[in-house]
Amino acid sequence: MDDGFRHAVKINPGLRSQKGSSREHRDLAISTIFLTAAMTMIYSRGFRMSTNPTLNILLLVLMCFVLVSVSFVAHEMGHRWFARKYGAWAEYRMFPLGLLVSLFTAFMGILFAAPGAVVISGRINTKQYGIISAAGPAVNLVLGAAFLAVFHMTTGSVHVIAYLFASLNIFLALFNLLPIPPLDGSKIMRWSTPALALMLMCAGLLLVGLNL
Repeated sequence: MDDGFRHAVKINPGLRSQKGSSREHRDLAISTIFLTAAMTMIYSRGFRMSTNPTLNILLLVLMCFVLVSVSFVAHEMGHRWFARKYGAWAEYRMFPLGLLVSLFTAFMGILFAAPGAVVISGRINTKQYGIISAAGPAVNLVLGAAFLAVFHMTTGSVHVIAYLFASLNIFLALFNLLPIPPLDGSKIMRWSTPALALMLMCAGLLLVGLNL
């Protein structure tokens, strides 16, 4: 998700540079840790890759860490990359309350992840802002399609892991494409309803493919 707030930021904008600040690195690291913990709680109910309980939980934590790093971080960096490409200041910022909500809902057996967003400051027109907003879900669609292909071509542990990666990315794409503020879908729709419809159709097709 990207945040539409545009305000003065007391950090060197670094226009078009993709280098992140120490604060952004910190916020991404903390968000990744919290989401890894949340995902671990969600999947711990059915994850079995080893008969050794200690090894099993270590493997689960490692898998969830990679899952979050690939799916969540790539989504946010998609937003940031395009925003900076257009000359705006953009960095990820965590939402502490959102991180706590993620843990709480995971403990209850579901996951509502709103860990943070890419904050943008600069002169961005409606089309550019729509493309920036579409970049995050687009990354998840590409990843979802890639892991879906692996899922259908493999068996065993790789088959299961590919399913988890594909399902999370498809879920992230569908959720963020909902045309409800402040989700990405509402900003894409302001730019191009056909673009939003196309992305939703792609996400829907991937979801069907996941259940074939």
